[in-house]
Amino acid sequence: MTMGNMDYCRFENTVGDLDDCYDAMINEHNLSESETKARKRLIVRCVDIACEYGHEVDMPCEQV
Repeated sequence: MTMGNMDYCRFENTVGDLDDCYDAMINEHNLSESETKARKRLIVRCVDIACEYGHEVDMPCEQV
């Protein structure tokens, strides 16, 4: 069972986890098959977020 973040701090909690994942992408190269699939899902979701909300930080989406 996965615990969700509380509404009032979900972004604050998640950005730290995302930073950890980003560091792991740079430094870890021997992922299991399930972690490799999850990594790819995360990349796709990040692209979705960047394209949908990048204008909020003056970074409009370029076609990927």
